[in-house]
Amino acid sequence: MAKMAQGMVTVSVIMPVYNGLRFMSQSLPPLMDMREQGEVLEVIVVDDGSTDGSRRLAEDLGCRVLRSGGRLGPGGARNQAGEVAQGDVLWFVDADVVVHADAARKLRAGFEDEGVVAVFGSYDDNPPAKNFFSRYKNLVHHYYHHKAKEEAQTFWSGCGAIRRQAFLEAGGFNVERYRYPSIEDIELGHRIIKAGGRIRLLRHVQCTHLKVWRLGNLIHTEIFRRAIPWSRLIINSGDGIPNDLNVGMAEQLRAVVAGIFALSLIAALLGLIGPAVFVISALLMLVVNSEIALFFKRRGGLLFAIAALLFHQFYYIYSASAFAWVVTERIAGKLFGIVVPS
Repeated sequence: MAKMAQGMVTVSVIMPVYNGLRFMSQSLPPLMDMREQGEVLEVIVVDDGSTDGSRRLAEDLGCRVLRSGGRLGPGGARNQAGEVAQGDVLWFVDADVVVHADAARKLRAGFEDEGVVAVFGSYDDNPPAKNFFSRYKNLVHHYYHHKAKEEAQTFWSGCGAIRRQAFLEAGGFNVERYRYPSIEDIELGHRIIKAGGRIRLLRHVQCTHLKVWRLGNLIHTEIFRRAIPWSRLIINSGDGIPNDLNVGMAEQLRAVVAGIFALSLIAALLGLIGPAVFVISALLMLVVNSEIALFFKRRGGLLFAIAALLFHQFYYIYSASAFAWVVTERIAGKLFGIVVPS
């Protein structure tokens, strides 16, 4: 194993895993190569109660393996590894993520500015799963991260890193609130920024996402693990909606247009409005989404772009509905003294 250069920021890779054997045979070897080349100090795999041989594979590949002692969830597993990691920086990598060969070098460079507390990268635009929902979901993630501001207002733990000292001082991930994979990384990023830390988005630190998305797990994850808890975090913080990523002001406008488009479609089918009104709403929807529509076309062709753009309108509707639900529950809680989730 090559030695780390003197004075170089040292990196501990942390991968929480629960029954990730089918992914780890692809995601671990690049990380172990980085360790052999001296680009990372160690690769820690936290086995969170797997029953599929994940721990054995990690041991066979030479990883440092910890056992969680029970199902802690990804946040708890990362916290456990963060306590014992030896690196200056903790690099969180999900088990279904394959980092690009140059990721470690580019990630370390992001910490050359001492004011930067955390950095994160992006999925690439070539997901191996070719079914519609996997391509749509991963491409949307890539699109938003490559349009976002470099001075980020959030954090992403799929391929994100944080200075170990800052992580420990922040108390790690909030495992009391987020027992399952959710927005524990976004909430951690919120606390880091509130404490005065800076987070940078490094678009060129890329990785390939191996997860296969289907309609069912996509909708459940998007609404109950992302949209609703994120809406609660935004409302409870009192800081307002950040003008970045997929919640910025332009995205809020597109959500309104998506609602108009959907209502005009229903009204046209019921004969309540003429075809011309629906066509106008469809053209408006196309205009405000022209950039992402062209992105979909470049990556998947015309038919994929049409289907992805239409599903994206559904995404806007259920995301806005989730936010409206959280606002409603807050109002009801105040009016009727109902205890609502935080």
